[in-house]
Amino acid sequence: MASAVQKIKLSPSRDIPFNKLVLSQSNVRRVKAGISVDQLAESIAQRTLLQSLNVRAVVDADGVETGMFEVPAGGRRYRALELLVKQKRMAKTQPVPCVVRDGGIAEDDSLAENDERVGLHPLDQFRTFKLLRDGGMSEEDIAARHFVTPAIVKQRLRLASVSPKLHDVYAADDMTLEQLMAFSVVADHARQEQVWDSVSSSQLDEPYQIRRMLTENTVRASDRRAQFIGLAAYEQAGGAVMRDLFEHDDGGWLQDVPLLDRLVTEKLKAEAETIAAEGWKWIAVAVDFPYGHTDGLRELDGEPVDLTTDEQATLEALNAEYAKIEQDYQDADELPDEIDQRLGEIEAARSAFDARSLRYDPANVARAGVFVSIDAEGVLSIDRGYVRPEDEASVVGDPDSEADAAAEGQTGNGQTVAGSVQRAVITVGGAPIEPVEEDDDDTVKPLPDRLITELTAHRTLALRDALANEPAIAFQAVLHNFVLATFYRFASSSGCLEIAIRTPTFPAQAPGLKESTSARTIDARHDGWKARLPKDESDLWDALTALDGSAQASLFAYCASSAVNALYEPANRYNEGRVSAHGVRRRLDQADVLARAVGLDMVAVGWKPTVDNYLGRITKPRILEAVREAKGEPSAQLIDHLKKADMAREAERLLGDTGWLPEPLRLAETDAAQQAEGEPLPAFLGEDDDEVLGDGDEDQPHVIAAE
Repeated sequence: MASAVQKIKLSPSRDIPFNKLVLSQSNVRRVKAGISVDQLAESIAQRTLLQSLNVRAVVDADGVETGMFEVPAGGRRYRALELLVKQKRMAKTQPVPCVVRDGGIAEDDSLAENDERVGLHPLDQFRTFKLLRDGGMSEEDIAARHFVTPAIVKQRLRLASVSPKLHDVYAADDMTLEQLMAFSVVADHARQEQVWDSVSSSQLDEPYQIRRMLTENTVRASDRRAQFIGLAAYEQAGGAVMRDLFEHDDGGWLQDVPLLDRLVTEKLKAEAETIAAEGWKWIAVAVDFPYGHTDGLRELDGEPVDLTTDEQATLEALNAEYAKIEQDYQDADELPDEIDQRLGEIEAARSAFDARSLRYDPANVARAGVFVSIDAEGVLSIDRGYVRPEDEASVVGDPDSEADAAAEGQTGNGQTVAGSVQRAVITVGGAPIEPVEEDDDDTVKPLPDRLITELTAHRTLALRDALANEPAIAFQAVLHNFVLATFYRFASSSGCLEIAIRTPTFPAQAPGLKESTSARTIDARHDGWKARLPKDESDLWDALTALDGSAQASLFAYCASSAVNALYEPANRYNEGRVSAHGVRRRLDQADVLARAVGLDMVAVGWKPTVDNYLGRITKPRILEAVREAKGEPSAQLIDHLKKADMAREAERLLGDTGWLPEPLRLAETDAAQQAEGEPLPAFLGEDDDEVLGDGDEDQPHVIAAE
């Protein structure tokens, strides 16, 4: 016969006045952690005591109960009740629910109560916060009652809004909290589930990869278009903005890209309409113009608009204040923050005066135009005063020219005929980028002609910049070109240095070319020399003569560098008679020699393979080939199953800091003996021209004129 199972007997519970309770030394919790006693007291005040105290009767030396009870388990609750009594928010005789123990060991009870406590799963907290909000509590109320910040409540509510399917995955420990946070970027449950299905079957499931996939069809708020329009105007027009509550998101992502583009176009056109009232012949409008868009156009010289009396007084006051600060702190090692800030404010105010509008000859305005765009910071950019070759003033006295001008409503000198009003022709748009067809073929095909042209455009610009920093090599390159033209009859048109000097144009605009380090450096160098040279070309010879040998050499190098043409040009250009295929090959070979001589490194100048400038423009086998070269076969295998777009994005990340370059940007391998080293600057371009020439004119520096 089986023995009867012994039934357990629970400890009795009773209400004991608080002043009959004392804190036991048997409580095993010594390290303070978690919610503070102050917060627990507030919680008890709001909700009363939610959990009883575990107590034992205090006995005297003879084992007789004294009427007092010690608390070995629930010490923080005791401290919180004690605080409420001290604050006179609870009577000291308030009955407290207690479970009275009379057996076992007090320390064992205390340890068990803490060890056996199971913390709330984060998902339960997220869902409960949502229930509280749905029940009418505000985010601020929830934050106050649960001793967190409103920002944390917003984060928890955002996590609660993620797809229930992904909640189940998270609850089963098949997804990390960081991954769940990444999915909260978008509210579309179907899109969340679609991305999870994609990343869960691959190793591309890092939170940043999830965020990138979820936001791939959006525009960052830091984009120049969004900065130009402003988030307020975009949202007022009905546009939605996605925000990441867990990572810095630069203002979020704009979801309605067509709406954004429409708003940008409308605002740019409105600005152009305002500028049209100034009388320009044409206005070109675009979000951004390609590098070199003003090549071949004549830039008008304008005069700054005169300052008003008040503006002049303000400028003089700013200059005086700046001079006084410099005088007062001339011996200071470091300026106080407020003084440094004030100097910055003065400089900004003076720059605004320097950047004021220019005044142009009305006759020139009638034949010139304006470029209206957005700069990299999202600020409206207005570039006035450019004349196209076909709009140049006709020759006075030419009957045909004057007749044509009259037919167009203008006089021979470009003035608008009385009674007619010139209306600026406004054009909007830019050059389209040719699409790249998806190719699932496993063969590695040649790079597209246009892509090679774009890549070599980057290289041409970088090579120009590098050559301008090497006067000796620049001189040798030009000398080499002269010798080719003099002694080798058909060689002059095939070299990479086109001396006329004619600056080659870029038939294909590579993404990022205008904002590249090389372009910025070249533009700054050009502006610096332009400021030093006279406006009237009749004064140029004397100005060049006044330069010392080093300055002449630097200017010579810059002019030579502007003639560099290291571009690949496809076959359709050959048929037009511009240059033969053999000529292009010779050009690129010479470009390699020149690049090696100046030490050109496309990695050092900042070129990296991205989806826009390379990876999105080539086939999948070439993407895998690039990753394999840079990172090895294991990295290529990580992405070989992906679709083209996803593969390109992951390849961009993998190749980011490897220094890998596509073939058109690499230096051709040659023997060390073939690598030319730069020679010292020729003596007649140095500082002591007079001693070399020996002509007795010790005060007259010399320059070289190249026809």
